[in-house]
Amino acid sequence: MSQKVYVVDTNIILNSLNNLYKLSQDGTNVLVIPETVLLELEDKKKEMGEIGYQAREFARLLARAKTKEASHKDGFKIAKLFIDTLVIHIISIDNYECDIDQTHLSESNDKRIIEVAIVAQKYYKGLKTSFISLDVYARTFAFLKNVATETLRDDKDEVPEFGVIKNIHLDKDISAKELRNEDITKFDTSYKIGDFAYKFLEECGKASYGIIFNNKIDLLKETEFKGIKIKPVNIEQKLYMKAILADCYDITIVDAKAGSGKTLLAFACAMRLVEKKNYDKIIYVRNSIESLDKGADVGYLAGNDEKFRIYNMALNDTLEHIAKKMLKKTESSDNVNAVENKIIELISKYRIEKLWPGEARGRTLSNSIVILDEWQNSSSKTTQLILSRLDDSCKAIIIGSNRQIDNFYLNKFNNGLTALLKETKNTHKELSLFAIELKKAVRGKYAEFSEKIFE
Repeated sequence: MSQKVYVVDTNIILNSLNNLYKLSQDGTNVLVIPETVLLELEDKKKEMGEIGYQAREFARLLARAKTKEASHKDGFKIAKLFIDTLVIHIISIDNYECDIDQTHLSESNDKRIIEVAIVAQKYYKGLKTSFISLDVYARTFAFLKNVATETLRDDKDEVPEFGVIKNIHLDKDISAKELRNEDITKFDTSYKIGDFAYKFLEECGKASYGIIFNNKIDLLKETEFKGIKIKPVNIEQKLYMKAILADCYDITIVDAKAGSGKTLLAFACAMRLVEKKNYDKIIYVRNSIESLDKGADVGYLAGNDEKFRIYNMALNDTLEHIAKKMLKKTESSDNVNAVENKIIELISKYRIEKLWPGEARGRTLSNSIVILDEWQNSSSKTTQLILSRLDDSCKAIIIGSNRQIDNFYLNKFNNGLTALLKETKNTHKELSLFAIELKKAVRGKYAEFSEKIFE
């Protein structure tokens, strides 16, 4: 394996620290970190969200570095560090050609980083040197300077097809009732891991639906959602709720359109499972870039709902909807405080807690249904952080939409939601996974209208 040199852009590190280890290939390759990247990471450390977390992770990594050599070459300085299996060279140029323009700071930083890439090409003569970045504009600037460029391989991956409801036509002498707890391979010879939901069509035209667990068919029953105030309105929602309520899957993953009811239905099911004493509480984890950046502006104090009002809005909307469904019409209309009091009651009864990802380190979560919302904005590293906090008595529901990614350092190929969706195609002896896609917006006419004209 020939040695390569990667000049690493800031966004590669902010995407995930694991990228450095992948690029390193067990120390075979040299990773060049431009001085400007260090300055950008230092600035990002102050943020409260996913981006700040990744920047702090890199700072912790750098703190363990051992210096092999630091020298001043013709026009630039270089420090050679070793961390674990990583070979990291930090390069600083004495006089950059491009001046810092405060009104176009990002563009100026990109050009300074590319100047380092040009220096690296000359310094590591004989080795293949590439500038690696997620930013197409930065790669274009590099290309114009005759610098070889790459992006992460993950960006070129395919998002696997998942959540498809497979159709099975039954023989005329078989009724759907006979399928209960039967092995799916008897009826679907092409069954494979990741086939979670089925539609069974009888000769008479009657359709039945079911989910698969341990290769066994679990048919959907009409009485499945009795007593739950929030009712599913389409078959995808029914299968989604059944998977949660069946309580056989450790992790349920859903990629859904805006207005599809994914969070609302997750809470409705979670509350039912707490009522049945399967779990003690519900923990809501949300990783939303815009709200977390807002949190960075105001500072963070645990339990201070006013400071994190924007962060909690989605949860409050969900609880308000459930509260109104539970109240009698006279209560919600006559008493302006009835809904607010009902929300407080729900939080107390179901022991609903809010967890910001930055609080998770060092915690162990037990006997909890953990709902991870807006997970398209979380990296694989943050996903690992949260899931590693759960003990065996927990259940996880992962919710997101790859149509609504707000994190500039993630895309639909490399975020935490997609990473988990990919794993639904594999067998895991440790735990069981279920995945489904909610394709229909049920929020109302505005969601339906916007979906029709903008998608």
